[in-house]
Amino acid sequence: MINENSHTQYDVETDEELMNHLNNIIQECKNKPGMLIPILQQTQKLYGYLPESAIKKISTELNIPFSEVAGIIGFYSFFSTKAKGKNVVRVCQGTACYVRGGKDLLSAFKNVLKVGVGETTKDKKFSLEVSRCFGACGLAPVITINDEVIQRVKPSSVAEIVKSVED
Repeated sequence: MINENSHTQYDVETDEELMNHLNNIIQECKNKPGMLIPILQQTQKLYGYLPESAIKKISTELNIPFSEVAGIIGFYSFFSTKAKGKNVVRVCQGTACYVRGGKDLLSAFKNVLKVGVGETTKDKKFSLEVSRCFGACGLAPVITINDEVIQRVKPSSVAEIVKSVED
């Protein structure tokens, strides 16, 4: 099994260095069954997303058709094939959050960040996503910013939240 922290922080400057790190991740797990998802997770940590070149390398090295790897990436919402901003804002749109103002909260984030769902701000500071449930329904509406849960968020506090993350 991949050590959770073994490939998370890199000072890399070139695509070649990234590919070398990716190769190390693949070689560490290549012959172990069931390692595709952990390899994809570590690759996403390495790049910040899953670029097509990395997906092709994983597919080739593991001898799994590209379409199968891409299908798995598409199935799981935590994988992304688009580069994300430094801060990822996820607004819950599960039933409890939606009923308690999640729709208005999402609109407020769209307005403050000036992006749509699945987009990244021009300065690459924020990406906006939706989620179906964080399992914190009693605290609705809920958002996460970089996996930090923020509860009972009001649309009127969105600008302040964004500013506090920028600082």
